[in-house]
Amino acid sequence: MQIVPVHTSTNAPAVQSKNTAYLWTIALVAAMGGLLFGYDWVVIGGARQFYESYFHLTSEQLIGWANGCALLGCFVGSLIAGYAGERFGRRRVLLVSAILFAISSTLTGWSYSFSSFVFWRIVGGAAIGLSSNMSPLYIAEISPAKVRGRLVSLNQFAIVIGILLAQIANWQIARPIPDHMSRLAFLRSWNVQYGWRWMFCAVVVPAVIFTVTSFFIPESPRWLLTKGEETSACDVLTRIGGRSYALEEISNIRKVLDLEARMKISLREFGMPGIRKIVLIGVTLAVLQQWTGINILFNYAAEVYRSAGYGQNDIFLNIVITGTINLIFTVMAMLIVDRIGRRPMMLYGCLGIGLSHLFAALAYHAGWHGRPVLLLTLSAIACYALTLAPVTWVLISEIFPNRIRSQGVSIAVCALWLSSFALTYTFPWIDHKLGSSGTFLGYGGICILGAAFVYFFVPETKGQTLEQIESKSLHSN
Repeated sequence: MQIVPVHTSTNAPAVQSKNTAYLWTIALVAAMGGLLFGYDWVVIGGARQFYESYFHLTSEQLIGWANGCALLGCFVGSLIAGYAGERFGRRRVLLVSAILFAISSTLTGWSYSFSSFVFWRIVGGAAIGLSSNMSPLYIAEISPAKVRGRLVSLNQFAIVIGILLAQIANWQIARPIPDHMSRLAFLRSWNVQYGWRWMFCAVVVPAVIFTVTSFFIPESPRWLLTKGEETSACDVLTRIGGRSYALEEISNIRKVLDLEARMKISLREFGMPGIRKIVLIGVTLAVLQQWTGINILFNYAAEVYRSAGYGQNDIFLNIVITGTINLIFTVMAMLIVDRIGRRPMMLYGCLGIGLSHLFAALAYHAGWHGRPVLLLTLSAIACYALTLAPVTWVLISEIFPNRIRSQGVSIAVCALWLSSFALTYTFPWIDHKLGSSGTFLGYGGICILGAAFVYFFVPETKGQTLEQIESKSLHSN
């Protein structure tokens, strides 16, 4: 069967300026899921030394489990998100994730047993899994092609804001710790008894805001069309870009839905050569984003900077600095992602992070301490924030065919969270066995291999509608 490429809104009427505010507003609401994701994911980095003392965690296994258990919840949430997104719609899944964030953060903060703490961390992880699937997917499906990269990157921007808010909250909530405080005094300190609780609970306010605003955003027009609700889909698209834009988008979405129906793409046929290749690219990108090792610089920042010779109070300040660099370069990424393209940003990002890690390994091996290690970790975070952090989410939300996009994104994000759990859980053991030099050398090598993968397998999707991307990928396979 010959597949005719779909020519759509790359040449379609531009989104009317009077509707730009509406488009950005609903994208911002959806991106609130990213903000909560970022906060909940990173807050543990500042709280962990205090709750570990409170719960008397000493073994590497328990420390790794406490720090990584939420990622199993992320996996479960991602696994559910694909089916739920197709069955109930994108907006409802976002709403459920918001409610789970509010409940889990409160009850995690006020857990008095380790088992209760772990349970509510896993529930919070499920909220992250749901939102990490649906926020970028929803934004991609409401966005015109020319601004889709920027709008999907808004989700990563929100994640970074959440990360920085968590780091600032940890810094401000934690009371100064004298360098020579006795172990008994530390266990009785306000930080150990109450401080870490408020670090978790602080996210309740944005979670409530996300819950309320989720009631007012529209459903994805592409999902509405798959359910036969053409009038509702047309209303949403008209409000986004005007009547002409809506009619053209509906026409092109219909063409691709008809194409999918003829090709009989279904969950049972994910093993088809063309679909399998797309899934493998999405999964590999997700795993690569995690195994660059950047998350270690967030979740285990205290250990990284302590091994570099920094004192306890300087560590909190350094963590805030890393969050600030993360934010600055994420904003830069939003400005260039629709100009430079996805593929070159991923390629140079892998190389930049890899070189930063390799030089960090050299610094640890040579016995350098303090500022050199800080500058190299900031370099790695800057490269990551500018490239892999936002662009991976953009690509994952773009490359899957419309009919299986929710499930495809779910598979890729499940892989992301499983690899993130493996990274987080194994770091204490790897760092103990290999030392900081060997650990960073390993992560640097993975980044270099990732650059080769991007060069040979990742397609460019800049400036193309979702329907054009799908038509080309199906035609090429």
